[in-house]
Amino acid sequence: MVLQVYLDDVVALDKPHACGGTEWVVVRLGADIGLRCLRCRHRVLLPRGRFEQRFARFITRATPPEPEIDLDLEQPQPQGRV
Repeated sequence: MVLQVYLDDVVALDKPHACGGTEWVVVRLGADIGLRCLRCRHRVLLPRGRFEQRFARFITRATPPEPEIDLDLEQPQPQGRV
């Protein structure tokens, strides 16, 4: 099952960073997960699979983004010249 992660989630990983920090904020989502150490502000990119292996727990959760509504479908389409 895929772990649901959102931007601005604060997570703890299995091993601490070299600076000793254990809390990371999610700054990028996709095939790679971008993380920023909250202690030294260093940024890293982890492949999603490696992130899920090293994930320990959520410290705080961000609110999930609301689904976007395509308003262009509700507007009438312009007709050809009359």
